[in-house]
Amino acid sequence: MSLDLVFPHTFVPWFRAVAPHIHAYHGKTFVVAIAGEMIAAGKLNALVQDLAILHAMGMKLVLVHGFRPQVNDQLKAKNHPARYSHGIRITDEVALDCAQEAAGQLRFEIEAAFSQGLPNTPMANATVRVVSGNFLTARPVGIVDGVDFMHSGVVRKVDGVAIRRAIDIGAVVLLSPFGFSPTGEAFNLTMEEVATSTAVALQADKLLFLTEVPGVHEDPADPETPIDTELALADAERLVASLPAPLTPFDTAFYLQHCVKACQGGVERSHILPFSVDGALLMEVFTHDGIGTMVVDEKLESLREATSDDVGGILQLIEPFERDGTLVKRSRTEIERDVATYTVIEHDGIIFGCAALYPYPEAGTAELAALTVSPQVQGQGDGDRILKRIEHRAKALGVKSIFVLTTRTMHWFIKRGFEQVDPEWLPEARKKKYNWDRRSQVLVKKLP
Repeated sequence: MSLDLVFPHTFVPWFRAVAPHIHAYHGKTFVVAIAGEMIAAGKLNALVQDLAILHAMGMKLVLVHGFRPQVNDQLKAKNHPARYSHGIRITDEVALDCAQEAAGQLRFEIEAAFSQGLPNTPMANATVRVVSGNFLTARPVGIVDGVDFMHSGVVRKVDGVAIRRAIDIGAVVLLSPFGFSPTGEAFNLTMEEVATSTAVALQADKLLFLTEVPGVHEDPADPETPIDTELALADAERLVASLPAPLTPFDTAFYLQHCVKACQGGVERSHILPFSVDGALLMEVFTHDGIGTMVVDEKLESLREATSDDVGGILQLIEPFERDGTLVKRSRTEIERDVATYTVIEHDGIIFGCAALYPYPEAGTAELAALTVSPQVQGQGDGDRILKRIEHRAKALGVKSIFVLTTRTMHWFIKRGFEQVDPEWLPEARKKKYNWDRRSQVLVKKLP
């Protein structure tokens, strides 16, 4: 079969599938932080092409670059040691000069990359203007545990108003990890702190770290375990508190602590992505499961397991859907008995979404039941968030798949990776309760 026949059948459905994300993120503010190792690995041009795509779709971008390997190369060329303490570079006069040289060179390379416009490349017809400036005020780290950090600094203030003004007129703001004191002194900052402080100052919609690590493993002590694609802020806070102080980017808490700080400061979503995967930024933004780890601030909208106090709210939520036949009717006694199997989304004490998970361990699967979102908030992603939480619960139980029975919403599930199977596929215990008169469709999703 020719490419002309195959391509539309793959491209068109894919493009339509990402359209909701394009609509959702148009006009939103993203702070993208890139490790200097990414640039050293020769991946700058591909990233800039992806950023240009986001820019063309109406997303407002602030780019923060790191320069650890570039500064270390400069120091090595000058036969001067690179010194660290507490995970922070000790910046003496020589290291400060090297940092300034590295920052200047990287800024030049990044601006040149955004200026590309060759035909038949993703940058063709792109017009992206890059704005840099003294947006950061800093103060010295000082002396910590007897160690003088000299010209290393911490962010004192971010000029969010000026940055916002620049991105609102369509520019991409580029920040180097340098800040200046009111007396004109320059301080070497960390890329991670600059990105986090900037995201908080702008109340950005996303903070995305493109890093040397793939994300946070489900078992941080075992790098062979899968990546945890989503962490609630409370869970991320507990994880950071349980880990030793990070000293290198490969320590679990190194980037995670900044994701936590950003969410605590009002950033709704923060992400850790592997720069080793081509197109990681696009996959994280435009696909349902993403590719790295996302930390989610759930202070305003609590996604959690249900308690006995939620029975009334669950009943009130699902009752209209039972009445019109979308859901099978469940009694209060049944919900009270099974309440521990439910996951809910609540806001200000009101349940806006729910779902239940019934495991069939002997068959290696579990049933997703009563997935419901209030009509008041449908279309805002609550169904996706509940589904992801259910998938996490199912994986924790050790099952390999989840299934759902539905008469009216099969297309919603198919878009999210479910496949239709014959009712005979059902576990024996569930098959005995299958209502053949209702003729529900059975859909299954394999868990990674």
